Amino acid sequence: MATASETPVLDTLAAMTVDSIERCGLAPDMFMLTRIAALAASDAPPISYVANIDPALQAGLTADQLQDVLVAIAPIVGTARVMTAAGNITKALGIAIAVADADAEAKGRA
Repeated sequence: MATASETPVLDTLAAMTVDSIERCGLAPDMFMLTRIAALAASDAPPISYVANIDPALQAGLTADQLQDVLVAIAPIVGTARVMTAAGNITKALGIAIAVADADAEAKGRA
């Protein structure tokens, strides 16, 4: 029987991600570009991008590269999904910045 957790969904997603990373031979930047492309193709919501933006930045990806991957997949997934993805990436970046600012402010008060 599985161990009880207060965040079983997040724990499962984290375990799936770790397993995916361990089994994949792509370089970290290519791995993250592939994930961003998959999110766009599946019409993922902003929260899905939030979970991938920080790892993408840590892998050294730039905003230009994120745009490039959307340009590359546009003929396949279509204009509507690419535009939605661009908006969701923007929202995710805003959320990530707000969280980082809140963390910095909390650390400054501590």
